[in-house]
Amino acid sequence: MNVALTQTGRAAGRAPGPGAVLTALAAAQFTVMLATSIVNVALPQIRAGAGLSDGGTTWVVNAYGLAFGALLLAGGRVADLLGRRRVLVAGLALFALASVAAGLATSAGVLITARAVQGVGAAAIAPAALALVMDRFPPGPGRGRALGVWGAVSGAGAAGGVLLGGALTQAWGWPWIFHSVALGAAAVLVAVAALVPRDAAAESGGEDGRRGARQRGRFDLLGTVTVTLALTCLVWGLTGARGAGWTDARVLGSLGLAAVLLAAFCVIERRRPDALIPPRLFSTGRVAAGNLLMALLGSVWIALFFFLPLYQQQVLGAGPLVTGLGQLPLAMAHMIGSALAPRIARVIGATATVTAALLTEAAGLLWLSWMRADGSYLVDVFGPSVLIGLGLSIAFVQLTALAVDGVPRQDAGLAGGLVNTTRQVGGAIGLAALATLAGSVTAHAPTDQPPLEALTTGYQAAFTASAAVLATTALLAPLLTRRTGAPAPTASTPRPASDPGTSPFSPARPNR
Repeated sequence: MNVALTQTGRAAGRAPGPGAVLTALAAAQFTVMLATSIVNVALPQIRAGAGLSDGGTTWVVNAYGLAFGALLLAGGRVADLLGRRRVLVAGLALFALASVAAGLATSAGVLITARAVQGVGAAAIAPAALALVMDRFPPGPGRGRALGVWGAVSGAGAAGGVLLGGALTQAWGWPWIFHSVALGAAAVLVAVAALVPRDAAAESGGEDGRRGARQRGRFDLLGTVTVTLALTCLVWGLTGARGAGWTDARVLGSLGLAAVLLAAFCVIERRRPDALIPPRLFSTGRVAAGNLLMALLGSVWIALFFFLPLYQQQVLGAGPLVTGLGQLPLAMAHMIGSALAPRIARVIGATATVTAALLTEAAGLLWLSWMRADGSYLVDVFGPSVLIGLGLSIAFVQLTALAVDGVPRQDAGLAGGLVNTTRQVGGAIGLAALATLAGSVTAHAPTDQPPLEALTTGYQAAFTASAAVLATTALLAPLLTRRTGAPAPTASTPRPASDPGTSPFSPARPNR
């Protein structure tokens, strides 16, 4: 009786509104992005405090990214099968506990392990939260605005992590980087539990709930293990290439094993009725295009937040706090661009919006490539940061929409995991390649060139290459999106989550 009265009361109007639900889910995404970048500025202090070697310091960053990138597909599929809200809550709890352990760590092994467990939690949070956003906001202007908020918090989390990391390190020491993340994750956990409704079928409990989960398919354990190992080897090899070089035997062995495992995964998936990545996920043609373009965007995204703080600290001589404050213009531009992205797309069309955004970001990176060793923040960083923030945010929002467009509802978590995976793997590839390029250019600088000028020359090469990648991506975008299309649903085909006729990547309609 009490349960029935409670449910009746919620139905009568006391249930949280869409804005409150979106706030809780966006906060979960913010927390994941924050943990990705918050340690970058504090690495020297972390190294001294935890007694890390050069390799150990690198793995404070890599352990998180490796676990996160390798497990996103598995996290998305588990969310589809067991319930997205349930997986989101579990991921947040694991994330918070791992963050506490990282803040209390006094040895390199404990700290790196805690960062890896953080990545496991993040791999559950990100796809589950994005799938819940898709559930609560059907295709149309509402979903466009929701994805705009999603893009805003993603960029704000990445840039805000640099700011918060610098401020906390300077004020209270590096452990508070992780304690603050733990407190934030705990607060988000409470908000999600209070505001986000339970999944109707998979989390209803009892025999009906279990039957509902079974109707959506079984968990592809063999495929999941194979692709997770493949992604682990791939990210491991790319990460190692940054320090050991591309000809190192361990790097080549890891990349070769990744290729073999990915080939095995493709063979396995063809023969399994409940494949981890079912063919229906690509039935509209938009998912493949969105993920390819997102991988190219990610290849310069992560590198940007790696090189820019290094230039500010190592060349311009800024401290951790000043370096973090220097990210504010980029973060503000990112938030503005994310809010404007759906409106721009309604006026000129999503494809034109993506192309223009990529070219805008490429222009900002090209401008950044003109940085000088004797430069200043206002002259060399501020203007490019604004352009990059606007272009990056608008492209991210539109490509996320493209990568989940037309996906059947039962695969929403997997689609969210896939687009996050391609961004992470693209970022790992891009960072490894660009770090190698920058290091090579610096190492081969003339012997009579001052060290700071040689270092700056390496950064210039990395930003020039990044601009070229985005310009190429902008050229590909119209071609890939123009060729996408979706067959009309039939009686035997589940209707996709968004109607192809109302796709945001349909031609722009004139305003009436």
